[in-house]
Amino acid sequence: MQEIVRRPQNVITFERSTGGEINPFTGPDSATSREAGSVREAGSKIAKSAEASHSLFGAKAATISEILTVADECEDENWDGEGAKAIKDCVAGRAVALIRALPMGTPMPEVAPDRDGRMSLDWILTRYSFLSVSIGSTDRLPYAWVDGGESGHGVARFDGSKVPPRIFQGIHSITNRGHATLRAA
Repeated sequence: MQEIVRRPQNVITFERSTGGEINPFTGPDSATSREAGSVREAGSKIAKSAEASHSLFGAKAATISEILTVADECEDENWDGEGAKAIKDCVAGRAVALIRALPMGTPMPEVAPDRDGRMSLDWILTRYSFLSVSIGSTDRLPYAWVDGGESGHGVARFDGSKVPPRIFQGIHSITNRGHATLRAA
């Protein structure tokens, strides 16, 4: 199954291949010349190799693998037996893109499916200190956080390549046991 997520002035295409990975270098909008195909194939091999290397990609590879596993387990409607919506490849692709956009060394989140067809990426320090980001098929990322007695929520836009500042600030605040510096817009 192939999903295309269209954004103003950009197209991100994710194609689920036989190995379960999501390959951002292929798709119907890609160039079709022999040379373009060679470049696309080489780029895919480099990306797979880098992400497979634990020393280069570290915890990101494990988190991406977890995202893809959750997407595979929840790809059908009613995956929970209680009417949950299927998680589409474009949702998994956006979650993978967010993980790839995190700077090296950033603590990785827990991954969970949501019954509404979205995925949650959760940075949890304690039950009183966490940040949860909900990933869907659009560029809008709803998030909520609790840090001690303070809490908040908001929505940030994700362009597919740069972590929204409010979300990165929240990750940093929670994982570094800072005080709730994340504020809703």
